[in-house]
Amino acid sequence: MKSFLMKSYTFLIFFFLYAPILILMIFSFNDSKSRGNWDGFTLRWYIELFQDGQIASALYYTLVVAILASLIATLIGTLAAIGINNMHGFPKAMTLNVTYLPMLSPDIVMGISLMLLFIFIKFKLGFMTMLFAHITFNLPFVIFSVLPKLRQLSDDTYDAALDLGATPFEAYKKVILPQISPGIVTGFLLAFTMSIDDFVVSFFTTGSGVSNLAITIYSMARRGINPKINALLTLMFIFIMIILVFVNYRMAKDKSNEKREMY
Repeated sequence: MKSFLMKSYTFLIFFFLYAPILILMIFSFNDSKSRGNWDGFTLRWYIELFQDGQIASALYYTLVVAILASLIATLIGTLAAIGINNMHGFPKAMTLNVTYLPMLSPDIVMGISLMLLFIFIKFKLGFMTMLFAHITFNLPFVIFSVLPKLRQLSDDTYDAALDLGATPFEAYKKVILPQISPGIVTGFLLAFTMSIDDFVVSFFTTGSGVSNLAITIYSMARRGINPKINALLTLMFIFIMIILVFVNYRMAKDKSNEKREMY
């Protein structure tokens, strides 16, 4: 009986989480604009989606910002993780707590704070401000993806590389980085996913003429649910699910490798 209740509870959770998404995906193929009637199967909303200039522009800015922000955040976050890992005592604990703040703070707090900062320093809102904002909230995800890999390394690994004739740069490039590369890749993928999915921070830090998919969808939804939105959200959901499956696969593979190394 207990097992049945647990399975039923789990089923209900997943049902309420994914049933609305499933309905949205089904109605993205509906030949009618109605949200309550099924008038037959069609692909015309997907065809119109790829012919929509506004959505194409939003997709361009979304991908460019996500790729640049993820790459820059991965570079800075990896270096920061190495620096934090080499710290000790109170400075290390304080730095870790400060790094946690962007992850724990509500998005609206970060969005408004960054907007006020850009306005205060007279930085015109637009593409660059959105990019800087995305780099900022992506950094903690990269740092906390790389730090566990650094902690798994022996304290003597770097010194051993130096003793064998490597320069400090070569020791990090040829010894440290290859061993922490799974964490770096995971951090990049998480940053990329967070950037594509962001709305609140982007909304407050962008300017006229620059809009990502989240902002465009919000603007379109205010004028009524267009079936093209269903098609767009379906593609976004599938794309993000593929990334998350890959991230989870990498994490599971890393844990499996750790267990084999322990034994």
